[in-house]
Amino acid sequence: MSSIVEKRFIEELASFLNKRVKVVTDEGEIEGTLLAVDPALNVVLEVKGETTTRVIYSSKMIRRIMLLEELFDLKALADRLNKVFPNMVKLREDIGAIIVMDKIKITKSGVVEGTGPSAEKAKQVYEAYLQELKSKKE
Repeated sequence: MSSIVEKRFIEELASFLNKRVKVVTDEGEIEGTLLAVDPALNVVLEVKGETTTRVIYSSKMIRRIMLLEELFDLKALADRLNKVFPNMVKLREDIGAIIVMDKIKITKSGVVEGTGPSAEKAKQVYEAYLQELKSKKE
């Protein structure tokens, strides 16, 4: 059981990589892009100011790491795709992808595999979903 829990924790932590985070330490707070993290939870942040710097924080100092970016909801996108491609959509959270018609692969980055009219339609649904997310933020 603990290996499943550890694996899930590592997957969640990995989802923070290359995203904007706020790190709360004993000395205060700092925002930046999480570049790396090790099993002991030491982190490397890229902090932009007048210059861009990279800072390594020891896990002994860290109290919290908070994700500042909105997570991409693959399930919501899969539900939309299922309306266009009924019963032909598989959500694969384990690989962070949606598979349509066993030949089109969609991730948070867009349509990454597949061609033709079906892939184009899937791309349109993806882009409409992104546009809706963007308008909700504004």
